[in-house]
Amino acid sequence: MSENQLQRTALNDAHRRLGAKMIDFGGWDMPVTYAGTIDEHLAVRTAAGLFDVSHMGELEVRGPQALALVQHITTNDASKLQIGQAQYAGLTTPQGTFVDDLLVHKLSDEHYFLCVNASNTEKDFQWILANTEDFDAEVKNTSGQYTQIAIQGPRASEILQPFANVDLSAIKYYWFANGEVDGAPGIIARTGYTGEDGFELYIDPNASEQVWNKLLEAGKPLGLQPCGLAARNTLRLEAKMALYGNDIDDTTTVYEADLGWAVKLHKGDFIGRDALAQQKEQGLTRKLVGFEMVERGIGRDHYPIFIDGQQVSQVSSGSPAPFLKKNIGLAYLPLSHTAIGSQFHIDVRGKLVAAQVVATPFYKREK
Repeated sequence: MSENQLQRTALNDAHRRLGAKMIDFGGWDMPVTYAGTIDEHLAVRTAAGLFDVSHMGELEVRGPQALALVQHITTNDASKLQIGQAQYAGLTTPQGTFVDDLLVHKLSDEHYFLCVNASNTEKDFQWILANTEDFDAEVKNTSGQYTQIAIQGPRASEILQPFANVDLSAIKYYWFANGEVDGAPGIIARTGYTGEDGFELYIDPNASEQVWNKLLEAGKPLGLQPCGLAARNTLRLEAKMALYGNDIDDTTTVYEADLGWAVKLHKGDFIGRDALAQQKEQGLTRKLVGFEMVERGIGRDHYPIFIDGQQVSQVSSGSPAPFLKKNIGLAYLPLSHTAIGSQFHIDVRGKLVAAQVVATPFYKREK
């Protein structure tokens, strides 16, 4: 796809003025890095980082049976949500595999706001539409109505608070508030994809440059840096947060992905429930685990994995971990090799290099 055909967020000019290195990411012209991935990663772990994640999709479900529809298409139990609360869930196929993973926000009893992955927005929208006929609810793709800015890190709240007209300390993790940021109305959610405390802001695209620039300016003395997709990827990997297309897809079930906590079989029927219930009863044959390299080498995405001389899978996500100063990754391994300490080999450019299964998440912030 040529540069002219790429979709652009409302912050595209702002990234270019900051000297960001831009790449084609799922058909979007996105910043991959500004000052350098390691600097940006460490800024988020020690101070704060600002991310443009406006390429993410927003779908809204409204109507008398909005809850029933959300319950039908997702694995988690949305009936447990209070107004102003969010949850992580799988959007699943009848086989219990991923159409996508998403965040479900309850705006009211008849209004749910779904945040989905950028490259899957249209696919997810069509999938949900195809499953609405039995429900008195309507689904709209409202992605174009929002800029999504994430401010993440231990100083995120301190930087954001002067611009917000709500008390951020009152918003608990995975809760949100309707409020204003520098006068721009929107949703202020205490969520993120970095393993740090922080917020994701859903605001009018017309206000995005103003909000972005003011936060950057105010946060700079406190260590805030603009961050690209590369740092977002290494941060989420340290926190063992799955990436659609790498760690989860329509060939991996929610249980295999070690995300069983987001499956609530007791809530009643939903798409994929029977397959997941059967898999839970019969037991898994493989599972997504975290590993670190034992020998020198980096087990990068898609590198082949060998056990006893046989290729069994490949690295789903792998890179150096800038904060932990280790080479880490995620991979699906046969259940017999998923215990912590289990060793295997990764083909790193033609050389078999030892790795071992470790406890995850690799990084957990201090509360």
